[in-house]
Amino acid sequence: MWGCQIAAVLRRAGKNVSIYDNDKKKQGGGHVIYDMVCLPPDQIQAGDTCIIAVKNETFQAQIEHQVRDMGCSRIIIPTAQEMERLNNEMNDEDFIRCLWYCRMDYELDLENPKTLCEKIQWLKLNHKKPEYTKMADKYEVKKYVASQIGEEYVVPLYQVWDNVDDIDIDKLPNQFILKCTHDSGSFVVCKDKKNFDMDKARQILRRGWEKNYFNENREWVYKNIKPRIIAEQYIDSLGNPDSIEYKVTCMNGKVEFITICTGIAHAEFEKRTNDSYDVDFHHMPWYVFYKNSTKKLEKPALWDKLIEISEKLAKDIPYVRVDFYIADGKLYFGEMTFYTWSGYMKFTPIEWDRILGDRLVLPD
Repeated sequence: MWGCQIAAVLRRAGKNVSIYDNDKKKQGGGHVIYDMVCLPPDQIQAGDTCIIAVKNETFQAQIEHQVRDMGCSRIIIPTAQEMERLNNEMNDEDFIRCLWYCRMDYELDLENPKTLCEKIQWLKLNHKKPEYTKMADKYEVKKYVASQIGEEYVVPLYQVWDNVDDIDIDKLPNQFILKCTHDSGSFVVCKDKKNFDMDKARQILRRGWEKNYFNENREWVYKNIKPRIIAEQYIDSLGNPDSIEYKVTCMNGKVEFITICTGIAHAEFEKRTNDSYDVDFHHMPWYVFYKNSTKKLEKPALWDKLIEISEKLAKDIPYVRVDFYIADGKLYFGEMTFYTWSGYMKFTPIEWDRILGDRLVLPD
């Protein structure tokens, strides 16, 4: 990623850039970055400026010694702080192209995107409606969902705070969930207030509260969300090995498929399964990262209602995923995600990235 970013910035500045690597598997036509073929280091010239784009300090020292032995004395080794500054200063398109190459291993085509993942990157850069920011905000979206499909689908809210230090659990019931409103994955669960480590909870939430989630993948909808902390009702059917979530992927305002996720959210790939079904509950012959379950899953009684309310929330939106879960026989809204896996999905089989991409119609 460092090498891609440095190369992108230098090329945009009109510099002549070449890439080198000791790994013989990368050398030659099998490893191309920005139409540049990876070369063996023995082709470095003494008058070149050599930038060592490696995080590991041991490798940095080894490469620096190797390059100096070749007569090259103009050597730059960027620090982590310098690279973080470069991350923040890069324009969104360059950043996304770099990250795409590192994660997908081929060049991103934004001029004529064909796969689902390419089209998601295009939407990040070109389709920006202010209302999407509220839909991605875990606090503001509750109002939107209540207005569109009814308050009965919204998990009850207890409190909202503008700062982690303002959290007062004395005003909360014995069980609750605390969440950051502006990112993904920053939350803590309290099942018993007497044994709850509030200091540890503050540390977790502060890490999430202090970062701008937009910077990680340039997911535009998160850029201007106001960081807050919410406390909401604890649902005991979540966070368990047999927990089930329903992630409804909508394209062009219609449900394309629903992924039934079994296991704990954000768990290791081997501890969770994902099975995707079309609206008629036909199993889709693919998976992304999490493999399919070995068990036969039953069609939920609320399947048709799940489709109906998801399409109400996804109306006039090119691509969005709407998450729900079922507790005590009732559907509850989870969140709206505009860029699933940030648009870096590895489909198995791979051709489904293109098949699904053909179904997504991008706006003008």
